[in-house]
Amino acid sequence: MLMSMTGFGKATGNFQDKKVSIEIRSLNSKTLDLNVRMSSAYREIEAEIRKVISAYMDRGKVDVNINVDNTGDTKNFTLNKDLAKAYYADLKEVNELIGEKSVDYLAMILKMPDILINEREEIGQEEKDWILELTKEACENMNEFRRQEGIALEVEFTERIEDIRRLLNEVPKYENERVEIVRARMKKGLEELENSKHDDNRLEQEMIFYIEKLDVSEEKMRLSNHLDYYLETMVLPLSGKKLGFISQEIGREVNTLGSKSNHAEMQKLVVDMKDNLEKIKEQILNTL
Repeated sequence: MLMSMTGFGKATGNFQDKKVSIEIRSLNSKTLDLNVRMSSAYREIEAEIRKVISAYMDRGKVDVNINVDNTGDTKNFTLNKDLAKAYYADLKEVNELIGEKSVDYLAMILKMPDILINEREEIGQEEKDWILELTKEACENMNEFRRQEGIALEVEFTERIEDIRRLLNEVPKYENERVEIVRARMKKGLEELENSKHDDNRLEQEMIFYIEKLDVSEEKMRLSNHLDYYLETMVLPLSGKKLGFISQEIGREVNTLGSKSNHAEMQKLVVDMKDNLEKIKEQILNTL
């Protein structure tokens, strides 16, 4: 089944006095480009969180946000009172020298360096296991989103591949007409030459050689096979890169068909094939 590289997944949960929210967003990329932003509370297990996410994400530009809110009365910092007193004394002295009348010393002190001391406790094994499970839940929600997008991609790819096949099936009705047009053009050219004398047998031999160069039987067969292979590959997991390679082969056969067509109506069919193929290629860039 196809999966899109674009997706969103979210998981939230509570552990003791913490509420944790994990959001994952992804866009298309040739490789896995993982960016994790998280609270300092879980920085020590960042490597393990990345490992969990990488196991779910094959490719894509993935942004992860882990937010932590304290829902209890427990504070995770203390005020450095001795340093606050020292800041107050210095600020007051400077203020008296300058002669300012009203100053909010507390607001100024709270902005000073090292005034708040972080009292973050180390994460226990139970909390560690819990946050990793929450990360897995967010990844699974992301992949479910990607699968739903993949269903839409599969429908579009199938429609466009079958449209190329329909156009290919219209090619034969112009092939005989194309040969006759070439034959008539060559004969007319010879007849318009003054004192033209030509050997009809030689003309037929030259026509056979020329028509063989315009023959598109092999291109039609290979293109049909590529279309079948595309649909067969599409149902396999993580087939985006392979589908890209197959679409390149389809493009080669369509281009050769166009260069050999030598017929206005056949050229129109080729143009419509190319239009479908370009839209397929655009979507493949967003396919896992």
